[in-house]
Amino acid sequence: QVELLESGGGTVQAGDSLTLSCVASGRLYSSHVLNWFRQAPGKERQFVSAIRWSDDRRYYADSVKGRFFISKDKGANTVYLQMTNLKPEDSAIYFCARSINIGEGRSWGQGTQVTVSS
Repeated sequence: QVELLESGGGTVQAGDSLTLSCVASGRLYSSHVLNWFRQAPGKERQFVSAIRWSDDRRYYADSVKGRFFISKDKGANTVYLQMTNLKPEDSAIYFCARSINIGEGRSWGQGTQVTVSS
């Protein structure tokens, strides 16, 4: 069973950058997709970005395209979400999720809080 642990959240000002990390314990297979989601208070969980474990295909929500960049380190079993030019509307709890599909989560981390002040 793969467990996921996110880190890197914090409180920043608009325009700042943050990089989130998601470390997976247990083996990841080429069929796996690592997704990032976020959920703001009172709102539904929203897909942010994803990367296939087998190759470098990346996917982004329109709201973060050009500002966020997803990457992975296979040796460290870690996926990163580099967030730049952060906006107050990016404030949310960010979750890492493993699946075999884009925009889906079958196992989830506990989340890391990102707060962007204007």
